[in-house]
Amino acid sequence: MVLYQLYEFNHAAVMPLRAAAELSLWALRHPLNPFGETPGAKTMAAAFDLFESVTRRYGKPKFGLDETEIDGKPVPVVERVVWEKPFCKLIHFEREPSAVKGLDQPKLLIVAPMSGHYATLLRGTVEAMLPHCDVYITDWTDARMVPLASGIFGLAEYVDYVIDTIRALGPDLHVLGVCQPSVPVFAAVALMNEDEDPLAPLTMTLMGGPIDTRESPTEVNRLATERGTEWYERNVITTVPFPYPGALRRVYPGFVQLSGFMAMNLDRHMDAHWNYFAHMVDGDGDSAQKHREFYDEYLAVMDMTAEFYLETVDQVFVRHALPKGELLHRDRPVRPEAITRTALMTVEGEKDDISGVGQTKAAHKLASALPASMHEHWEQPGVGHYGVFNGSRWKAEIAPRVRAFMAKHARHS
Repeated sequence: MVLYQLYEFNHAAVMPLRAAAELSLWALRHPLNPFGETPGAKTMAAAFDLFESVTRRYGKPKFGLDETEIDGKPVPVVERVVWEKPFCKLIHFEREPSAVKGLDQPKLLIVAPMSGHYATLLRGTVEAMLPHCDVYITDWTDARMVPLASGIFGLAEYVDYVIDTIRALGPDLHVLGVCQPSVPVFAAVALMNEDEDPLAPLTMTLMGGPIDTRESPTEVNRLATERGTEWYERNVITTVPFPYPGALRRVYPGFVQLSGFMAMNLDRHMDAHWNYFAHMVDGDGDSAQKHREFYDEYLAVMDMTAEFYLETVDQVFVRHALPKGELLHRDRPVRPEAITRTALMTVEGEKDDISGVGQTKAAHKLASALPASMHEHWEQPGVGHYGVFNGSRWKAEIAPRVRAFMAKHARHS
């Protein structure tokens, strides 16, 4: 609990400075301030703005997808929770019924990663699919907000939740797993295929996920292998303090995950904040706004349960249980070769430094009984991890391929 308490104390200690910075910023930018447009005032205002942004506690962002466009016409979208358990809500992006009536569009479940960021990190993923699909997404709950009485949440529970959401959405479903959920989604689909479950999804698309981290290992993979699960349990697992609803729950805090990601590309983040400062001084509001939008999302983090984090490190990154045929789900072997009815597509980014090239593609070798016509792989040139599921190339080049794959396997004959 000490680590978490220290983090909370630091935030509390800086609050008076934040308040002073916000007051100064307001005064410097007030339209009645005669010195507001002077170089000195602009520099000071930019400095206070930067201080406020890097010391702020970022809350859960909103999807903000209130509208989409279908056949060139704007269509209202409403978020509705259609399924809920303590650690997850299933959100449906419900489009105006009259606008989609009669359209033959696939039903798509997007399984968001539980890796420190909120599901809103996939806003661009959802946005690109909304005009063409009936979209649902898993909205994982911040572990510090889940009372101890709700029980544990480990890798087995994650797989159970995936199966439950698939069944809740009914037949003719397509599933897309982004990054971390690739392994539990693959396991869930394998179990449903083996059970000949009639609600097993028609297709499964895995994007930038760690199916086999022995392929093109990245720095993230190497650290996990070298340190081992015990190191992480000793050094990064802590307890949620009061007064959070999840007080006394053991977690891997989001702020620890974020510090790790920031450290991997520290120079890039420092340059970005320096450029933000320069844009504010120069009055370049558009560039500054793009910076804010990215970091408002990037710096908003959530906690993961200790059991889920440690089991994932152990099973996926240290032991490589799935590709070795050793992954168990509640003492039941996960058999990838049982996948015979769910078509498989994998997507990777050429410059991905989180999940190296080949790690996701490895799923095809494991699904050995699936007919060749039901396999598809795409490696996107010029993109890193984030670009696999967000940004211009995702929207223009990757998303159309995913949609074409789903259309190809819309129904089994």
